[in-house]
Amino acid sequence: MNCELAHERIVLAAYGELPDEQVHELDRHLAACNDCNQEREQLRALKTLAAAYPVTELDPNLVARSRMRLEEALDAVPPKRWYERVGQRILNNFASLQAAPVAALLLLIVGGGAGTLGGYEYAAARAAHNGGRVIEAPVKAEIQPVESAPAEIANISSIEREPNSEIVHVTYNTVIPQHIQGSLDDPSIRQLLMLASENATSAGVRDDSVGLLAAECRAGHGCQGEGIRDALMQALRYDKSVAVREKALEGLQPYVAEDMRVRDAVLEALLNDSDPRIRTDAISILEPVEADTSVRQVLSTVANSDHNPHIRTVSRQVLSRAPVIQ
Repeated sequence: MNCELAHERIVLAAYGELPDEQVHELDRHLAACNDCNQEREQLRALKTLAAAYPVTELDPNLVARSRMRLEEALDAVPPKRWYERVGQRILNNFASLQAAPVAALLLLIVGGGAGTLGGYEYAAARAAHNGGRVIEAPVKAEIQPVESAPAEIANISSIEREPNSEIVHVTYNTVIPQHIQGSLDDPSIRQLLMLASENATSAGVRDDSVGLLAAECRAGHGCQGEGIRDALMQALRYDKSVAVREKALEGLQPYVAEDMRVRDAVLEALLNDSDPRIRTDAISILEPVEADTSVRQVLSTVANSDHNPHIRTVSRQVLSRAPVIQ
């Protein structure tokens, strides 16, 4: 047994998943290999340390979203070619049957290769058979207003607002796509919009959701300190889309003077955002509260040392118009 195979079996043995015949083989290797034996002891110590802390039950909603994202990621992985799968199976057979007789090893290799090739041909024939069959899309359920959002939501797939109306249509996924409609004031709709603002798989959905949340905040419709504002600050700090961050900044503008957390998020955008437009907008948003010491300090730092000449100029202009603090 080599050390690489021993490392794999050490982990299985630590959790009681290694067959008995392989346990004895692993013990003989560990008796002669100090490095592998030391790794086993370290793994045992780590397992003991982890057992000292209580295990927290995962939120079912988090599990559902994680499962959906894992399935999407697996679907995006290109399938291996048949000869790659045959080669991988041969390597696995060599690693697990080093002590087997030569005849048994050759028999297993031939059988594994034949089985893999047969499976590949069957899959190809099935794909060709399905190529001419029309797969019906799931039928949407009848649209009805709801009192509360479902407990387990995997992700949000689309958001549409009726023209000149407060009615929003939200399509979300559990096991199959679901659809609800309701007013922007509906707590269920707001919960779905905040969840959609964290949708890592669709920038369009994030853009729609953050745009609606920002519009609600600018209109002063129940944009409380916890909830919608938090979702907008999260989008401003971490979203990769410039359009999403820009809409989040617009939605936070009415609260920069009254909410210190919002002010800090806008200051972070001024210092760290990669897009000059967002940094310039952050300066204009901060101008009404330039009397705040932290705002003055950040503006002074940017005005003196920022790498962007335009940002330096705008910061100096704001500072020149600010009243002198006695």
